[in-house]
Amino acid sequence: MFTAIDPPETQSFKPAGAEFWHLWTVILPRRSITGRLVRGRVWRRHDGRHWKYKKFIEYDEDGE
Repeated sequence: MFTAIDPPETQSFKPAGAEFWHLWTVILPRRSITGRLVRGRVWRRHDGRHWKYKKFIEYDEDGE
């Protein structure tokens, strides 16, 4: 007898690394999550289908 087991519907399956952003260097401009073009050092995350990009802003230790 064969029994199918359904996973709980509250459980979401995300790829490893979908929970955190990491620094990445972009050579060809990419669209950010706000729709602007970004290049150079950016934050990058994979959402299971596409890469998401955010502008990386560097700050001094003094906050300037």
